[in-house]
Amino acid sequence: MKRYLIFAAVMPFVGGFLLLFATTYASGYWTETNIAEIKKLFVVFAKTLQYAYLFGIVPGLMIGAIDDILFHVPRIRPVLRTLIVGAIGFVAAELLYGSRGSDSGVVQFVLYGLVGFVPTTLSSWLSHKYAEEQQPVVSA
Repeated sequence: MKRYLIFAAVMPFVGGFLLLFATTYASGYWTETNIAEIKKLFVVFAKTLQYAYLFGIVPGLMIGAIDDILFHVPRIRPVLRTLIVGAIGFVAAELLYGSRGSDSGVVQFVLYGLVGFVPTTLSSWLSHKYAEEQQPVVSA
């Protein structure tokens, strides 16, 4: 149960911020950066955080379910599980957000892919660190 709470809490927060950052970067917002524009980014993030959770909890729980399924496969170690879940998040975010706007290319592909990769790997690592029960050692 802790695993799902971690995914539901972390993924919308981090993914919402990264999506806002990727969208502003793709629109050319960061061409002339000063402290006022960075402050404005965080103000917009605070105002849109409720929508990040509204639209991000269900995908976060779905990725958490995939992580939970992979947790029960004994051959898959935590590092490999984290990378598999991260790759699934990368592909899902790229398919969902990658075709936005008229600009398409490698930068947009990577930016929108990282919107899915970073929160899923972070959530998977946190669930490995804090939500998994220690397995008993079986001697042969």
